[in-house]
Amino acid sequence: MSYLLGVVLFAAAILISVSLHEAGHMLTAKAFGMKVTRYFVGFGPTLWSFRRGETEYGIKGIPLGGFCKIVGMTPQDDDVDPADEPRAMWRYPVWKRTIVMSAGSITHFILALVTLWLIAVTAGLPNPKFPSTEAQFRAEPAVIGLADCVVVENVSRPCQAGDPASPAVTAQLKNGDRITAVNGKAVSTWGDMLDVVRATKPGPATVGYVRDGVPDTATVDFAAVQRPPLGDPKGATSAVSALGVALRPSTPALLQYGPGAAFGATADFTGNMAVQTAHAMQRIPQKVPALWTAVTGGERDMDTPISVVGASRLGGEAVENSAWLVFFMLFVSLNFFIGVFNLLPLLPLDGGHIAIAWFERVRSWIYARLRRPDPGRVDYLKLMPITYAVILIGGVFTLLTVTADVVNPITLFSR
Repeated sequence: MSYLLGVVLFAAAILISVSLHEAGHMLTAKAFGMKVTRYFVGFGPTLWSFRRGETEYGIKGIPLGGFCKIVGMTPQDDDVDPADEPRAMWRYPVWKRTIVMSAGSITHFILALVTLWLIAVTAGLPNPKFPSTEAQFRAEPAVIGLADCVVVENVSRPCQAGDPASPAVTAQLKNGDRITAVNGKAVSTWGDMLDVVRATKPGPATVGYVRDGVPDTATVDFAAVQRPPLGDPKGATSAVSALGVALRPSTPALLQYGPGAAFGATADFTGNMAVQTAHAMQRIPQKVPALWTAVTGGERDMDTPISVVGASRLGGEAVENSAWLVFFMLFVSLNFFIGVFNLLPLLPLDGGHIAIAWFERVRSWIYARLRRPDPGRVDYLKLMPITYAVILIGGVFTLLTVTADVVNPITLFSR
C-alpha cells in the first residue's frame, strides 16, 4: 500500500506542477492585458468547469497535464474574434511575450528552489565534500559501520532470514572502529582494508582496530561471499572474504543549514544541478540504444532517461522505504529538468515561441538599419513540418521511455 501511495502522491505532485506551469502562463498573460479564454487541468472530456469573467476554468477527464488558451499566440491563429485583435498575444512587445512564454518554466524553477530551500533547513542538502567516486571512497580512513548480515550472492538487497550474521558483529566490533591491520598486514584506508580482506582466505583472522583512541585486536571469522573484482562491478564473480561492514565516511552525507545560509546552499546546489542537467540532455541521443536494450530484455542502464511513469515508480519506492528525502529530491530534479527542457528553442515548446519572437525582433532591427521594409512576422505555417518532426521524435522517445519504465524499470531500492 505504501508503494502505491507513493506512486499516486508523486503523480499528483507532477500534475500540480504542470497545472502551475500553465497558471504561470495565464497569470502573466492576464497581467499584461492579453485575453485568456480557457484554463483547464487535464485533457479530454470536460468533467467540471465554470466561467469567471472572460475565462473558463475546469477539469478534464485525462489527468495528464493541462493547458491555457491565450488569444492570438501566433499571427496565423484563425479563431481570433475581430473585437479581440488588439489583445492578441502576437501584437504585444517581445519582452512581454517572452515573460509570458517563459513563465511556465520559471514556475518549475520556483517550485524546485523553494523545495530545495525547505530541504536545506529541515533534512539537509548533499554535502559536496562527501566522497562520490570510487577513488574518493578508497582514500577514506578505514572506519567501519556494522552491517546487519552478509549477503552471500552478488546482489543488493536487505537482509533476509537465513543470511549469515555479520562477522564484525559476531566479533563484537563496533560502529566507528578504525581498522588498522588484518593478520598483521597494516591498513590505513578503506581501499587498503578491502584489498587485504579480499586477499585473505575465509575463516578466522586477526583484525587490529582502534576504538576511542585505544588499539586492540579481535578474532573475526571472515564470511565467504561472491563478488566481482573491485572497480569492475560487471566482472565475473569469485569467492572472496567479507568482514560484514560498510564505510563510515569522515564527512556527513548531508549538511543542514539555517534559514539564511540555506539560500547560498540552494544556489550552489542549483548551479551543480544545472550542469548535470545539461550533461544529461546531451547524453539523451546516446542513451536511445540502451533504452531499446532495456525494452527488449537487456539490463536497464541506470543512466538512461525516465518518463513520468518511471519517476512516479521511483517516488513509490521512496515512500515504501520511508526515504522522503529521495522523494522530494526527485520532485526537485524533475521540475528543474522540465523547466530547462521547455526552454529549448524548438516548436511547439515554449522556447520555440520565444526564439521566434526574438528572431523577429532582431530581424526587424537589422532591416531598419539597412533602410529596408520590415519583413513582418514569421509564418508559423511554414514551420509546421519542423514542428511535426519534433512532435513525432518526442512522441517516439516518450513511448520508448514509458515502455522501458513499465517492462524494465530503474529501481533505487530492492523490493
